[in-house]
Amino acid sequence: MITQKMKYALKALLALADEAAKGQPEPLTIEEIARRSDTPKRFLEHILLEVRNAGVIASIRGRSGGYVLVRKPYEISISELLRTIDGPIAPLPCLSRRHYQRCEDCADEATCRIRKVFAEVFWSYLVMIDSLTLQDMLRSTEVADQLLAGTPGA
Repeated sequence: MITQKMKYALKALLALADEAAKGQPEPLTIEEIARRSDTPKRFLEHILLEVRNAGVIASIRGRSGGYVLVRKPYEISISELLRTIDGPIAPLPCLSRRHYQRCEDCADEATCRIRKVFAEVFWSYLVMIDSLTLQDMLRSTEVADQLLAGTPGA
């Protein structure tokens, strides 16, 4: 499950990507991003700073300043953004690629049934999430619409 902070980051990036899709995109102020993405302005400042530090957006100073995407939507990895905003995405610390930690209560990782079951699920999830970009989120697909229509409360 992604955090509310991550949802706000995605909404803000989608607003910036929509603006970038125009022929002559303008930098968007925090106020404008908040309005277009329906997110609270007070949370956006901190979130946009993290996203800027990750090299996804840039801030432009001055009267007509604001935020702009510095990478194309197809270059913005959702899994990298998840890690930037929410931290490690593995369900167990012993499955994390970048923040591996041995579980304190585990006597033997090789025989840990909990680790094995979650590893199978997690690797499947990782294959999918690692291939997802902001560009994919800009597209609306029939499959996603059908899945969402068929799974209330999922």
